[in-house]
Amino acid sequence: MSATAEQLRALRQEVAGLERWTGQGAARRVPLGHAEVDAALGGGLETGRLHELFSRAAGDVGAAAGFAAMLAARFGSGVFWLRQEQAGRQGGALHGPGLAEIGLDPAQLILGVLEDPLAVLAAAGEAARCPGVGSVVVELHGMPRALDLIATRRLALAAEGSGASVLLLRIGGEARPSAAWTRWSVSAAPSAPLEAGAPGHPALDLELTRQKSGPPGGPWRVEWDRDGASFRTWSGGGAALSGAPLPPAADGSAAPPRRAVLPLRRLG
Repeated sequence: MSATAEQLRALRQEVAGLERWTGQGAARRVPLGHAEVDAALGGGLETGRLHELFSRAAGDVGAAAGFAAMLAARFGSGVFWLRQEQAGRQGGALHGPGLAEIGLDPAQLILGVLEDPLAVLAAAGEAARCPGVGSVVVELHGMPRALDLIATRRLALAAEGSGASVLLLRIGGEARPSAAWTRWSVSAAPSAPLEAGAPGHPALDLELTRQKSGPPGGPWRVEWDRDGASFRTWSGGGAALSGAPLPPAADGSAAPPRRAVLPLRRLG
């Protein structure tokens, strides 16, 4: 028997063993606050699942990281954020004031930065099994070979066993077969201006490109309510999701530029 065939048999046995381990963590749905999004999800996003988050374009890395932080704040409890070092060099360092602005207390977050994506995935599996963990953000760069279907299945089973939610944040990656319960495409959106031209609330364009329990949905333009730790309908009216400019302010001045949704701080 060739070495390749032996490796394949070993992997199949490992997957079979993982699937026999069922754990006792029960999934529950957490409403995100936006009626259309929650309806598409059957009432809310399930905890105790693996969810994949992709930035729509290179400039939307901060928006995707912001979405991960918002979901973690919505889920509550402790947060492990595990980053591949290359992802940090690509998108920037996690920024405590930015996380706090979103509503995620940096004191409730444990950050781990590892160079090897295999080490990130191994640490994520251990973190997802820890009692009392609400979310595990797994931030990987590009298309690492270690991130295959078996690796995502391990993460999914760890989440199901403990009830923790695993958010797989893909920086510069492309979608491929995985065990994720949902897959999201995220981009930054213009904030609707507040009175006197004050900066608006963080806004995102979201698309649910895949979910195991139903059809895809969106796109939706949403706003983040920090005080309520929930999403809501964008307050800018009926502007298209294509990036059309916001209408002028009441005094006739131009609409304010986008407000970045950035829990990241650029390095260098």
